[in-house]
Amino acid sequence: MAPPVRYCIPGERLCNLEEGSPGSGTYTRHGYIFSSLAGCLTKSSENGAVSSINSRFAKVHILYVGSTPLKNSFRGTIRKEDVRATEKDKVEIYKSFRPGDIVLAKVISLGDAQSNYLLTTAENELGVVVAHSESGVQMVPISWCEMQCPKTHTKEFRKVARVQPEFLQT
Repeated sequence: MAPPVRYCIPGERLCNLEEGSPGSGTYTRHGYIFSSLAGCLTKSSENGAVSSINSRFAKVHILYVGSTPLKNSFRGTIRKEDVRATEKDKVEIYKSFRPGDIVLAKVISLGDAQSNYLLTTAENELGVVVAHSESGVQMVPISWCEMQCPKTHTKEFRKVARVQPEFLQT
């Protein structure tokens, strides 16, 4: 199935009130609808970019380049040493990503035949932007390394992306 039409992050202006109506996970200000949660604007059965993890790396389906959706997904790998800029030896992949997570990452090089692209999340602005709890509810970031389920209040470790200022509009 084709990737969702558009992902959004908290504070992002989605449209004006004439183009749409506010729903769950949004708020209005000055005639515009803003996202209050990170997520996807359309429903899709393909809900994630991280496809699998092991102790050394996370396999990723690349769905977007910038804000442009790709017609076909490409494969990428985030190696353990490319998750964070500091304390690289203490990184645990399962505490950074889970299958189904949507991750904001940068391409650092063309990899080998198995991995295609090597990706990094070793900047504060890079990491998990959308994650779902075991109960299927979209989680809310509570720190740079944790997200919480609003339904069960269960906390899970993630390498959380910091919201970039250019996506915050007032």
